[in-house]
Amino acid sequence: MYSRKNQRNLTRTEKKRLVGAILELKRSGRYDEFVDLHREFYVTDAESRPRPAHMTPSFFPWHRRYLLEFEKALQAVDPGVSIPYWDWTRDNTPASSLWAEDFLGGNGRSGDRQVMTGPFAYREGNWRISAGVTDDHFLRRNFGRPSAPVTLPSKADVDRALSDPVYDTAPWNSVSTTGFRNRIEGWGIRGGRGVANHNQVHRWIGGSMGGAASPDDPVFWLHHAFMDLLWTRWQKAHPRSRYLPGRGLPAGDPQRDRVFALDEPMPPWDVAPAKLLDHSRLYRYV
Repeated sequence: MYSRKNQRNLTRTEKKRLVGAILELKRSGRYDEFVDLHREFYVTDAESRPRPAHMTPSFFPWHRRYLLEFEKALQAVDPGVSIPYWDWTRDNTPASSLWAEDFLGGNGRSGDRQVMTGPFAYREGNWRISAGVTDDHFLRRNFGRPSAPVTLPSKADVDRALSDPVYDTAPWNSVSTTGFRNRIEGWGIRGGRGVANHNQVHRWIGGSMGGAASPDDPVFWLHHAFMDLLWTRWQKAHPRSRYLPGRGLPAGDPQRDRVFALDEPMPPWDVAPAKLLDHSRLYRYV
C-alpha cells in the first residue's frame, strides 16, 4: 500500500525524485511507449472499432490501469515514487506550485508556445517530443488559450458531476447528456456546447495536452490521478450505484463490441472494468 499525495503537499525532495524517475523513463524510451499507447487507444466515437479509453464508460477503469502501469514503471526506477494529483479547482492559476521551475515548469512563450522553464524544457536537453500535435520537438503549453479564452473548471462544476447518481447512460459515448462519466469527461455536456471538467483542463493547458499524444506533457499524469480520485469520491457518495453497462449490449445496438461492459476485458491488458473498481488494496489518496 502506498499513497498518492496532492501535488501542493509534495516536499522538495519528493518533487526531485518524481522528476528524476520521469526523466529516466524518457531517457530509456519507456516514456514514449506510454505516449504511443494512449495515441493507439484514443478512439473517437465516430470510428467503428473498440473504444476503451475515451468517449466511453470505461474511461475511468482504462485510465486507472494506465496510471498503474506508469506508476509501476516509475517505481522500477525509484520505489518511493508515486503519481501525485493536481486539484485544479484549487490550484487554478499559472502561479500554482506545480508550474514551478523545480517541478513541471511553466507556460509556453509567446509565438511558438515552447516551454522554456523547468526540467521538461527542450533546451535542457532531456525532453524531446517525437510525435506530438505539431512537428515541433519541444513541449508546448498555452495556458488559458488567450486567443479564445478558456478557464479551469470550478468546484461547483465538479460537484454537479459528483451529484449524478448514475454512472453512465446510453448511447455510451460523447453525446451522453447525463451520467457521471461524461459529466466529468466533459464532451459537450453543457447543453451540447463546449467542454467541461476533464476536457476543459486539457484545453486550458493547450499545446501538447491538446490531442491524443497528451501524455507528452507530464502534467497529464497529475490530471488523471485527480480524475481517478474523483471516481473514488463518486463511488463513496453513491454506494448503491454501479458501473454501467453492467452486461454486454444486445445485438443490434450500435455500441455493441465498441464499448466495454462490466465484465468485458479491455485492451491492451485484457482486464475487465470489474477488476478495477476498487484500488484500496494498492494505494490511497491523502
